[in-house]
Amino acid sequence: MAGEDAARFGGPPCSPEIAAKMPDSRLMTAPTFDGVDLIELAQRFGTPLQVYSAGDVRRRVQSLTRALHGLDALICYAVKANSSHALLKLVAALGAGADIVSGGELERSLRAGIPGERIVFSGVGKTAEEIRTALRAGVGRFNVESADELECLSGVARELGTVACAAVRINPDVDANTHAKISTGRAENKFGVSIDEARSWFAQARDFTHVALNGLHVHIGSQILSLEPFRQALQVVDGFRRELESSGHAISSIDVGGGLGVSYRAAQDSPPDVADYVAVIREALRDFHGRIVLEPGRWLVAEAGILLTRVIRIKQGSERRFLIIDAAMNDLPRPSLYGAWHDIVHVGQASGPVLAYDIVGPVCETGDTFAQARELAECKGGDLLAIKTTGAYSASMASNYNSRPLLAEVMVDGGRHALIRQRQSLDAMIADEVTTPQWISE
Repeated sequence: MAGEDAARFGGPPCSPEIAAKMPDSRLMTAPTFDGVDLIELAQRFGTPLQVYSAGDVRRRVQSLTRALHGLDALICYAVKANSSHALLKLVAALGAGADIVSGGELERSLRAGIPGERIVFSGVGKTAEEIRTALRAGVGRFNVESADELECLSGVARELGTVACAAVRINPDVDANTHAKISTGRAENKFGVSIDEARSWFAQARDFTHVALNGLHVHIGSQILSLEPFRQALQVVDGFRRELESSGHAISSIDVGGGLGVSYRAAQDSPPDVADYVAVIREALRDFHGRIVLEPGRWLVAEAGILLTRVIRIKQGSERRFLIIDAAMNDLPRPSLYGAWHDIVHVGQASGPVLAYDIVGPVCETGDTFAQARELAECKGGDLLAIKTTGAYSASMASNYNSRPLLAEVMVDGGRHALIRQRQSLDAMIADEVTTPQWISE
């Protein structure tokens, strides 16, 4: 493996005969991840098991920081991608802030040591209570998405006797060329407001005595593999920024969002280099001298994660060969939700003819399918597989569907490992259920 994979994976190569028959996308030639033996991890903690590379996250934060050198920039990790306490502590130690979309994510970020001033609060559905809690925590900025939210923010800030710093989320009507369900910058999407509406907000800014409306925000979607949509969106935002400043409105911050894609399909996905991405930001905002906020989520953690899973059995249907594994759609929802591709590979040695499998989980849904007609060396019950690029939108979207426990999570870092989430017990799963309801008559 080359590039960042080479920094994470190591160990003896497979035999030349097998290597000749199988491309890299079907065989993890090394059974280690960030210096830790994956086979031993699976034996110790069981499967399915999420494993995260601290080294990979660290390298990505550092590479983005280097690319931003000389700019007044703040990296705010998008917590929705993966809200693990251990990952939040890791990015906090690297100086990053947090981009949050709920009161729960606020509390997680604060508990992980991210100070309020390094937190931006995004999302279309902030409640008055969430806004109140965030203001008390000293959240640095609110990305406002509707006139009603602006009124609510102003009212809560007035009630607390404080001034909230706010940015208007602009919807630039730019096609991010990504999956429809993760596109957020088109006019028909629920996010942000038009330039015309934002213009009217700034015209009335003096009426909002407890809101400092001095920022702009844009986020056009996720898993974007081309720089052109970023360039188009930032040109729209910067043009509006120039208009506002010429009208006497000071803009102190521009939040450029996130959305930079990663490689889910090794033979096909070619994400832009982070330095090229930052170069687009530098060029588009070359005359802007305030703070630039970035919200990377998927890009920081997706490729740092793998999901270890064992083959339960092979079922030969009348038309298809099913490879049934112990991971399921409740552990990794993306393939079921979006038809998303994840590379799936053997861990360690593999032999036998290459066969096509429909790779499915045990959940009682036809949608519990990870791949169709995926080619792997012949599998048998007990084989260990790795589903790659699961560091984002896997554990954070997991559920207990079919009364399946949330899986265990482990972090690896340069030859050492640590359990960062215990496998959920049945008692923990049902702890909040009331087994003997106390009926109340009206």
